[in-house]
Amino acid sequence: MNPDDVPAFHAVMMAAGMDPRSSWARTTLLDLERSLFSPGAGGFLAVGSGEGALGCVGYRPDGAATLTLNKLATRPGARGGGVGRALVWQVEHVARAGGYRRVLLAVSQFNLDVLPFYEKLGYVVTDDTYAHANPSSPPPVVLVKSVSTAPYEDMQR
Repeated sequence: MNPDDVPAFHAVMMAAGMDPRSSWARTTLLDLERSLFSPGAGGFLAVGSGEGALGCVGYRPDGAATLTLNKLATRPGARGGGVGRALVWQVEHVARAGGYRRVLLAVSQFNLDVLPFYEKLGYVVTDDTYAHANPSSPPPVVLVKSVSTAPYEDMQR
C-alpha cells in the first residue's frame, strides 16, 4: 500500500454496505492514512483485472504478540470468490513473518452476520478488549487466531 491507494481503499469500504450506525461509515481518508501508515501498520488492496479494487484490509500491531486485522471489506459483487479469505491470509502471513503469535480482529455489533466467515477461517470469540473500539459505538465482538503454530497448509482449506 502507498498513500495513493487510500482513496480506492476508502471506496471499497464505503461500497461494502456497512450499517450506517457503525463508526465504519464515518471513516475518512485522513482516518485511513493514520491507521494504515502508523508505525508497523499497513494494508492490502485486492485488484481485479480491469475491475479496479475489489477488496481491502488493514493491519496494525497491538503489542509484541498481537497483530490486529481491521477494515476488511469486499465489494458486494466480489463476495464469495475468495477475495476476503485471501486478504485475511495476507495479514496472517504478515503476522507470522513479523513474529506475532496471534491475529486479533473486532466485529461491529452492526455486522454480526460476518462471524461465521471468520470462524470458518479459524478465528474464535474471546473476551479480550479491542483497544481501538470507538467509545460511541456498542462494544464489538473480538475474535483471535493463533498464527505461530498454524502451518501454511492448514490455511489452504
